Formats: sequence, C-alpha cells, structure tokens
Amino acid sequence: MQLTDAYDQQNIFAKILRDEMPSIRVFEDETTVAFMDIMPQAPGHVLVIPRVAATNVLTLSADDARAVMTTTHLLAPAVQKAMEAPGLMLAQLNGSAAGQTVPHFHMHIIPRHKGLEMLGHGTEMADIDELAKIATRIRDAI
Repeated sequence: MQLTDAYDQQNIFAKILRDEMPSIRVFEDETTVAFMDIMPQAPGHVLVIPRVAATNVLTLSADDARAVMTTTHLLAPAVQKAMEAPGLMLAQLNGSAAGQTVPHFHMHIIPRHKGLEMLGHGTEMADIDELAKIATRIRDAI
C-alpha cells in the first residue's frame, strides 16, 4: 500500500463502520468509533477510527484528525484505569512499510505494564468473551 492509494471500501474497518462485521465497541460519536482490537498487542488494546474514508494521516482532514485525537484523549485514561496500567502507548502507522495492516486511518491505545511483553501486531486472536469484559471495564471508566 502506498500512502496515496485509493480508499478500499472493503477493508475490515469500513465493514465494521457499516455493521457488516462485528466489533466490540467501547465508544462512538458522530465522527469516531472506538473498539477492541481482536488481535491485541496487550490486554485492553483499543482502536480509534474516523467514520470518514481515509487511508492514512495524509488523506485525513485536520478536523477528522482532531476528532480522532479527542476520542483518543477521552479513552486513554479510561483504558489505563480499567487495565490498572502504569503506562500507555499510542501508535499510529501510515503505509505498509510502517506496519499499517488495515488501510483505514486508526490510532492504537495500548496499555503497558513493565515486564509484560507486547505481542506482535496482528499475531494472536483474543478470546471474544474476555474482550467484552475488558470493554465493559473501559466504558465504566470513561
């Protein structure tokens, strides 16, 4: 994927936005949706996406970038509290050369604990029931 590639309406996040694929949503508003990563790098890994079709930061409007960051800013402390994490990692990748695997702009919120190894990106499917329980804890912490 190049940074200038056209938006693929069949990518998994586009399907989640259209409710064609299930997701465990943590938060949503008129401009963003946040949901549990089904292949988390650490327990509590949340993704924040804009509702608009944007492949990366270069195709995202400034207003939509602000909306994603506003939602990230709201959720980051809730994720940290729900997961009792002393640290947080925010990540945003642009293009396959940078490690982006879904061609829809997204922000990662990953709780971090010292000594707990982070899994590789997209390596292991999580237990859906466990994700739902974590999502409830995060929503309760907002």
